[in-house]
Amino acid sequence: MSTTTRRRGEHSRAASLVSHTVLAGASLIALFPIAWLVFLSLGPDKDDYLHPGRIWGKMTFDNYTFVLKDTSFFDWLTSTLVVVLGTTLIGVVVAASTGYAVSRMRFPGYRKLMWVLLVTQMFPIAVLIVPMYQILSDLQLIDSYLGLILVNCTTIVPYCAWLMKGYFDTIPFEIDEAGRVDGLTPFGTFARLILPLAKPGLAVAAFYSFLTAFGEVAFASTFLLSDDKYTFAVGLQTFVSEHDAQRNLMAATAVLIAIPAALFFYLVQKNLVTGLTAGGTKG
Repeated sequence: MSTTTRRRGEHSRAASLVSHTVLAGASLIALFPIAWLVFLSLGPDKDDYLHPGRIWGKMTFDNYTFVLKDTSFFDWLTSTLVVVLGTTLIGVVVAASTGYAVSRMRFPGYRKLMWVLLVTQMFPIAVLIVPMYQILSDLQLIDSYLGLILVNCTTIVPYCAWLMKGYFDTIPFEIDEAGRVDGLTPFGTFARLILPLAKPGLAVAAFYSFLTAFGEVAFASTFLLSDDKYTFAVGLQTFVSEHDAQRNLMAATAVLIAIPAALFFYLVQKNLVTGLTAGGTKG
């Protein structure tokens, strides 16, 4: 009996050691690009990335000082926050409303609506830019935050609507019926009863919307024309010209840019895993 127990324990320890080794290796692989970026940002010369070993003897924070004082970093920060938060708010509200309507209501064409949203994801951005530019030009929304927010929502809402529908399907329909018994309107039931239960799903939708708008380049570089309205993704391109590339400044800016995304992830991470898995648990 003791031999069997010992063998089982040894097997368990061996499996644990292997799993921990694999996880440690995966963590190192994930963290290495970040650590390398931070390391390159400490090199004072734009060509230090070609000879990274030389950075050790001349590390400096001058790149960060230059980016914060001598570039339009804070203008980019303001523009990015306006666009990203606006996109996240509008995108999540529209997606949640759409997902709830399709999950609970049986109006004509409700199935086709979701498929139409899915089909819109099939078109590449390069094909959409020209007609979108014409539409925004007619609406006089070129070089405006609102125009870029609406364009971003066209790519965010379809995915988030599907995600939220899957999550709303896991919430018992009896809750809606209880709301009606209490005299709530459909919107009141949605706002007061369903949304509080859907926080994990909303967190995932918000996280996806935030990251998508935060890193979007094609739309932002096309529809924003003024330097003071550039987002971070577009502002990074100013460090690269036809004959020069200030990679040290790009690295420092990239490190600074990662801070808002990390903070947002920290705020939603409690509900993130629950929201990612809940939509797929309905049998």
